Amino acid sequence: MRTNPVLGELGAYPITEIQDTARRMKDAGERLIDFSLGDPREPTPAFIREAAAAAIPEVSQYPTVSGLATLRSAIAGYVRRRFGVEVDPATQVIPTAGAKEAIFTTPFAFVDPHAAEAGVFCTPGYPVHERGLRFAGAEAVGVRLHGDFVLRADDVPARLWPRLRLLWTCSPQNPTGAVTSRADLRALYERCREHDTLLLSDEAYADLWEEAPPTSALQVADAGSVGSLTYLSCSKRSGMTGYRSGAIVGDAEAIAALKSLRSSVGVGSPEFIQAAASVAWADDVHAEDRRSIFNAKRAVLRSRFDAAGIRVIASHAGLYLWVEVDDDMAATKRLLAEGVVVSPGSAFGAGGEGHVRLALVPTLEECGEAAEVVVGCLRPAS
Repeated sequence: MRTNPVLGELGAYPITEIQDTARRMKDAGERLIDFSLGDPREPTPAFIREAAAAAIPEVSQYPTVSGLATLRSAIAGYVRRRFGVEVDPATQVIPTAGAKEAIFTTPFAFVDPHAAEAGVFCTPGYPVHERGLRFAGAEAVGVRLHGDFVLRADDVPARLWPRLRLLWTCSPQNPTGAVTSRADLRALYERCREHDTLLLSDEAYADLWEEAPPTSALQVADAGSVGSLTYLSCSKRSGMTGYRSGAIVGDAEAIAALKSLRSSVGVGSPEFIQAAASVAWADDVHAEDRRSIFNAKRAVLRSRFDAAGIRVIASHAGLYLWVEVDDDMAATKRLLAEGVVVSPGSAFGAGGEGHVRLALVPTLEECGEAAEVVVGCLRPAS
């Protein structure tokens, strides 16, 4: 059967093989502590579940592309409280069915596949940044991160800027947990403005941090977020991964283009999900509680790794620990054999090799138990 050649070029989603192996082990009755996927298991707060249940209608009808006005207003309110930025809920906010679909579909609104346009993504990074660019027909160029795993303006090859249509950044970053400083984010935005490149800022983990809130592109962009879009999500902030609810916020002209695209795609969340998201965005207390839980897990793992001489890089925000190893695939297999599931860094692209990613999803007790297993498998030779 003929298929889009990009499917064959990309192959299977990178973590699928690991998940399949882990599933077979679980089916065979083996106990696993699973750090591989960023899908937290803490219960979704009751008030969010109750809002969803109360909003289920007698008659089910299509949601609109623009989404409920109450949801857009709640998202704008969150942006005001969290980032100190005023946005127009009518023209600068569009609800989405989670961040993943929004990230994947965005390039289709802005890339001319016949104009030799390029898009930049970080590597290692969230694979969907690259995949959306490639399916939309852009030349997808990975900029390899190193050191502190932060993307800076000078990391982008000068030859690319004249035809660079879109640039993805991510802070706190997946998979490393690295945080981009305000100065670096502003410099990246300014360089994008110089070349009429649309800055796309993936901030799905914006409410998970240890010491200081990460800076948003919304805070460094010019008035109206001209030339910039920010991607937000209820998934980690509110424990709503299965609800599929997120948002794109920023440049009004770009938002209008996305609305035009999305009218053809049909990706609006059901309105009872939008009702749940409305109350989630309007409340910050539950997000603070969840942040405390993830920080406690991070502290348990990091303290044990530090004591054993296992190097954790970046990882001061977001949902992940990025751990240095000699051979990421070998380390992943050793840990899996001992009942601990992690993701090899190479699954996230070039530059990820030599690292493993641990998502802070097991319980606090399981994190303590798994820390001893990881130390036993990865402790540097003395």
